[in-house]
Amino acid sequence: MTRVPTITAFETSPDRGRGLARDMPVRWALEEVGQPYEVRLVSFAAMKQAAHMALHPFGQIPTYEEGSLTLFESGAIVLHVAQTHAGLLPAEAAARTRAVGWMFAALNTVEPPIVERSMAAVFERNKPWYAERLPMLDGRVRERLGQLSDRLGEADWLDGDFSAGDLMMVGVLRRMEGTGLLEPYPRLLAYIARAVARPAYRRAFAAQLAVFEASGG
Repeated sequence: MTRVPTITAFETSPDRGRGLARDMPVRWALEEVGQPYEVRLVSFAAMKQAAHMALHPFGQIPTYEEGSLTLFESGAIVLHVAQTHAGLLPAEAAARTRAVGWMFAALNTVEPPIVERSMAAVFERNKPWYAERLPMLDGRVRERLGQLSDRLGEADWLDGDFSAGDLMMVGVLRRMEGTGLLEPYPRLLAYIARAVARPAYRRAFAAQLAVFEASGG
């Protein structure tokens, strides 16, 4: 009998239902491959308790439990899902490896300047140095967005068909929505639009939004 994995998600998500919490790429990946899953909602207090820390040593979400296997980190979980189910990685070996490379590029190259900029906007906005620092942070983000846009070109996806690399990259890019930084890159806007129009994305987004709405929104 096929085991149904269980993932953890915020009981009350800080993203206010925007689909940016870290369980979103895991939900999306499971929806893409047609794998049913269960969700255990975790409060901020419970995330720091021993039971959850045993699953995630840094007290965060998501986690993934499937039989005796326990994973943390969204990228690692998506990679596991992609490697064990058809639909998110190409069959051909070289293309498969390139798709995994794009997953790493999303998390290790494109996301860091985006997260740094986002954290500064939240935690440093009232600091005297923020106005001077922001153009530098924006510049780092624009450099990565420009490079990514150039590489994508007129293609629908990063390397052939939609893959786990695109899934992770779009999740990262969506963190810049509403900042004005994506607008100079129409190729990236179209790329995001194609991805979020996928039925699997829409199901994952609706499931995460339902949690937020049930919490009182």
